[in-house]
Amino acid sequence: MSENTVASSGGIGVPGLLGVAFVILKLCGVIGWSWWWVTSPFWIPVAIFLVFLVGVVVALGIAMLCGKGRKRAPDSWKVE
Repeated sequence: MSENTVASSGGIGVPGLLGVAFVILKLCGVIGWSWWWVTSPFWIPVAIFLVFLVGVVVALGIAMLCGKGRKRAPDSWKVE
């Protein structure tokens, strides 16, 4: 017999939960923060990912520019 199991993950997560809590607290007047800080759990992870992505693209671009003159594999890659 075969067992049909479905594994699912997901949910709101910590940043989403914090964001919802901050929005509720702001709307109830409990905190007087700027809306930028209230919504920060939503946009800070995206900003971190974008900074990382830009860094990878820049590093790959530099690697491609530095290795542009090399057209063959180095001698150390040859198998004897």
